Amino acid sequence: MTRRGWAALWVVYTIWGSTYLGIELAGETMPPVFAAGVRFLIAGALMAGWAAWRRGPRVLLPARRQLGGAMLVGVLLPGANAILFVAERHVPTSVAALVFASVPLWLVSFRTATGDRPRLASLAGTAVGFGGVALLLDPAGRATVWGLALVVLSTLTWATGSFLAARLPLPEDTLGATAIEMLTGAALLLPLGIAFHGHGSLDPATFSARSLFGLAYLIAFGSLLGFTAYVWLLANAPIGTVATYAYVNPVVAIVLGTLVLHEGVTVRTGLGAAIVIAAVAVVIRHEAREVVEPFRE
Repeated sequence: MTRRGWAALWVVYTIWGSTYLGIELAGETMPPVFAAGVRFLIAGALMAGWAAWRRGPRVLLPARRQLGGAMLVGVLLPGANAILFVAERHVPTSVAALVFASVPLWLVSFRTATGDRPRLASLAGTAVGFGGVALLLDPAGRATVWGLALVVLSTLTWATGSFLAARLPLPEDTLGATAIEMLTGAALLLPLGIAFHGHGSLDPATFSARSLFGLAYLIAFGSLLGFTAYVWLLANAPIGTVATYAYVNPVVAIVLGTLVLHEGVTVRTGLGAAIVIAAVAVVIRHEAREVVEPFRE
């Protein structure tokens, strides 16, 4: 891991841990799927303009196979985010962040199914980390079965997109690839959001200042900064190392819950967080030795 890689990883660690709160705020008065579509439309348009200005318009016109790969990832990753938007209407943000920590387990399963054999230490670290997440999860929390099922579906969709992003032919330019993926997600989510909620529930006058602030935070930090760092990591760092963000994000979400929502931190929470951080250290140490090269055309 280079300094740039560590910087990108810490951006994903910290910022994405806070996006659960942003999603909760945006979804208070905005229809969830529509809000997700607006998020990726604005962020994708800004990213496309930045990429065209810095690299030239050709970065947005890759080869056909590269464009197809980017569009498929754009359906999966933003699509997973939209599912999470819906899920957080039925599941507390802390619970959603904790369940999302199962992403590395999906990735290890995918790697094993495709003939890759992760190191034993990586498998053990992943299992221990998930155990720490289970310790953090409070069975008495207010989460519906439907909401938890949506979070699990979101994690599976996100893990699939992340796994394929390291193996599909994607545009060489990270900015261009990110813009295409976001705009593809917006093109899918906006019509669905309108169809699901109808024109009557999409009156901007009903959107609260808290929701608009949450959406703006998601666009500026979650998408433009965090999503770009994540896409860059998928192309430049071992997938097992990238996946460890799912263990750190719940810790960040718990801290924010304590500071912003005044949620108490119990001994059980502190112990679970310590196990999670230790597992991240183990997985990074061993997975950083492996190089997962994405297919480039």
